Amino acid sequence: MEAVVFVFSLLDCCALIFLSVYFVSLPKWVLPELVGHTIVTVLMLISLHWFIFLLNLPVATWNIYRFIMVPSGNMGVFDPTEIHNRGQLKSHMKEAMIKLGFHLLCFFMYLYSMILALIND
Repeated sequence: MEAVVFVFSLLDCCALIFLSVYFVSLPKWVLPELVGHTIVTVLMLISLHWFIFLLNLPVATWNIYRFIMVPSGNMGVFDPTEIHNRGQLKSHMKEAMIKLGFHLLCFFMYLYSMILALIND
């Protein structure tokens, strides 16, 4: 069962890395990223992998917070008009690069955990 958890997490992390590359340019990918990351976080909680759960929890919470706190009248988390009017492009790019780095770290952590789980089975 543990190997299945990490295989799913690895595949989900690959999808999240893909979404991180297109994060700023395609705001429609915010919800799939939110759902994917939340599923992995809850899956780690259910499977009692506390370290990985605690590592994912702040990022999942940040994603949920950003999604909930979208001002009314905006297109979404990344409203192009707001980004260019307020000069927020640098901060959004910085956030996207941090998320990309986080997902890459998680990818290798899930890969290691999956291999370890397969060896132990």
